[in-house]
Amino acid sequence: MLYREFGGALFGHVLYLTGNDRQWAEDVVQETLVRAWRNADRLDREPGMLRAWLFTVARRIVIDGRRSSGARPREVDTGPLALVPVPDRSEQSLSAMVVADALQSLRTEHREAIEETYLRGRTINEAAQTLGVPPGTVKSRVYYALRALRRELQDGE
Repeated sequence: MLYREFGGALFGHVLYLTGNDRQWAEDVVQETLVRAWRNADRLDREPGMLRAWLFTVARRIVIDGRRSSGARPREVDTGPLALVPVPDRSEQSLSAMVVADALQSLRTEHREAIEETYLRGRTINEAAQTLGVPPGTVKSRVYYALRALRRELQDGE
């Protein structure tokens, strides 16, 4: 009976309060009528008073909803997330595998020189100290290792 008599006006009022959010407005109207049903024995039966009570309860539910939405993160629809492009890193992974295979084909001393200088970011002098060889030897090994890598990678294509 309450819904038939006040439902339309209550929904219109709540729709305005919720900023035209139909779903939220429907939820508020439903919650308002549930509260009226729970408090049926205490409600004033005069239509004017009943209408005022329903509108007041609905307004307070909207206020409580706004307060609670400010206290927790906003819910988002996960539908649009399915359309977000995910970067394809397969080309990078494949390139890394090809380079790793090419590094394995190098002689041990050449591979160590490349690892120390390029992969670990050491200077020629630091790599020479780590490897226990003169800096000129590291330069030479890096030069020949890069030539061998270039040749290996071109042959692999």
